[in-house]
Amino acid sequence: MITVEHKDDLVIAAVFGEFTLGDFKEFEQAVLHNIQFHGKPRLLLDLSDMTGFTLDVAWEDIKFSREHGNQFSRVAVVTGSRWLAWAAWLSGAFVDSEVQVFEDANLAEDWVAPH
Repeated sequence: MITVEHKDDLVIAAVFGEFTLGDFKEFEQAVLHNIQFHGKPRLLLDLSDMTGFTLDVAWEDIKFSREHGNQFSRVAVVTGSRWLAWAAWLSGAFVDSEVQVFEDANLAEDWVAPH
């Protein structure tokens, strides 16, 4: 399950349980909507309660990152998983923006805030 919030140019998404293709499509539409109306969005992805993801999500993430990777200003990822932190770092290679991984959601929100 995913929740997605908009705060001007900030998109906040939190995943609970397994991250499915339907969840990813919801996230993707929210980000594309934000790009259309606010320019380069800032993203806050809270994956601390994610238990896993389907392979089609991994594939969609790669495609989306390659196609829209230059359309983000900052990306903060919240996770306690070293594997997900490594995956976020690797995804950073496909995007032309700052990507940081945090274990604390408050620190992530402070970092992703406009300066």
